[in-house]
Amino acid sequence: MAGVGLAAGGVGPGLAAEKPLKGKLKHSVARWTFPKQSVAELCQTVKGIGFSAIDLVGPEDWPTLKAHGVFSSMCNGAEIGLTKGFAATEFHDQLVERYTRHIDLVADAGYRNLICFSGNRNAMDPAEGMANAEAGLKRILGHAEKRGVMLVMELLNSRVDHPDYLCDHSAWGIELCKRIGSGNFGLLYDIYHMQIMEGDIIASIRKNHAFFKHYHTAGVPGRHEIGEEQELNYPAICRAIRDTGFDGYLAQEFMPQAPDPVASLREAIRLCDV
Repeated sequence: MAGVGLAAGGVGPGLAAEKPLKGKLKHSVARWTFPKQSVAELCQTVKGIGFSAIDLVGPEDWPTLKAHGVFSSMCNGAEIGLTKGFAATEFHDQLVERYTRHIDLVADAGYRNLICFSGNRNAMDPAEGMANAEAGLKRILGHAEKRGVMLVMELLNSRVDHPDYLCDHSAWGIELCKRIGSGNFGLLYDIYHMQIMEGDIIASIRKNHAFFKHYHTAGVPGRHEIGEEQELNYPAICRAIRDTGFDGYLAQEFMPQAPDPVASLREAIRLCDV
């Protein structure tokens, strides 16, 4: 995959970046994609590359991030799981309890974004699932608005990675946003997942960016490095995101395949630093 030839040029934890990033987009990386590094080590890695945010970090690791001056760009830990979400009413009471508590944790820590999921459809009509999700989310949105927390539902593909997931097309998620009608609810537009499900990435971003509060990257196919060996043109995509005036985070969520994963991350940030 792309990045193999770049391994020798990688920077290790704590080393200074060769030159500052442009700062037009705010960069992050998903914590789970670097399982061999501790949270503290990953903080040193991202600071060495030249950015300062990590995605999908829960409360137990926030003190470590704060100690290293690294931001939690997308908080997690309130969800039951990817398959058990707001589209199923049997999970609502549990989700409301968990999210109400977590909204306070996020706000008290000085963070903003909290991830959520539709869950699987389980033979449910998508319209029924949307009505259920709307009802469940509205039970917690008032609290999220009061505390200044953004609930962000992730778009995932149901063809390769998450069979039966309901929020698997941007149109479904956008309609849910319109029904909820809150500035504290939006979508995590995962570029990898949406390329698999519907393509037309740049046009979707230009048309629907008001609903997209956060972005994830990965190469298609394979979910590995985002360089020229896969089919998405990430510099062009990132220019489209930049040109919308987006002020949130773009988080790398690919699974490094090259011998030096830090070099892969460094190259991915360079590609997206438009």
